[in-house]
Amino acid sequence: MSAGTALAAWYREQGRDLPWRRTRDPYAVLVSEVMLQQTQVARVVPRWETWMARWPTAAAVAREPVGEVLRAWVGLGYNRRAVRLWEACRVVAEHGWPDDLRELPGVGPYTAAAVGAFALGRDELPVDTNVARVLGRLGERPRGEAAVLGQALMDLGAMVCTARSPRCAECPLEDCRSRGAVPARPRSDVRRARFEDTDRWARGRVVAALAAGERLPDGLESGRLQRVLDGLARDGLVVLDASGLRLP
Repeated sequence: MSAGTALAAWYREQGRDLPWRRTRDPYAVLVSEVMLQQTQVARVVPRWETWMARWPTAAAVAREPVGEVLRAWVGLGYNRRAVRLWEACRVVAEHGWPDDLRELPGVGPYTAAAVGAFALGRDELPVDTNVARVLGRLGERPRGEAAVLGQALMDLGAMVCTARSPRCAECPLEDCRSRGAVPARPRSDVRRARFEDTDRWARGRVVAALAAGERLPDGLESGRLQRVLDGLARDGLVVLDASGLRLP
């Protein structure tokens, strides 16, 4: 059995049942891919479902003020993604989907390949961290339909061929050149900085407070707060004018 056939069979039995995999709507797939950037799948599923119920089309998002889109995004992190998604929806609503999806704001090579394969039936393999790891260990790209192959490789990398503790005995790719040869990696004892001490945390808390109509978070020294507000304003995530500080 070829690697592609084995992967497809494994995916049919073991693949994750995710709601955006039940549609070929490029807008729905784009929303899922933008949400999934550096956010866990379990957190994204309910947020994607709520988003799609509220805004079922790109045109529906495009009609909203960007501030409303930011309010709906609170909790997903990296709020610039919401602004880029809103901008992309405005382009699609006005001009349709471009042949080169990378022309859309915020859409890079990976996201373009994902939407192309999963929604548009293109022979483009989206290579994220999981897919790159599996392909690197396997030593080749299996043959198969890009949409099925991409989803299967993603799930295999997330569930079996993991970075630290690959479970080779459960892998359907019996001819993998790395089978049984990748040792489990211990977790590093290096202490990481507290997330609450990062500007990313502070940016998220400021946007969340403005979205909820609450006061800005306490405990931020004035220099750090000003740096965060300046950065948010440059990114178009907040507006500071005569009426005060607000979402756009």
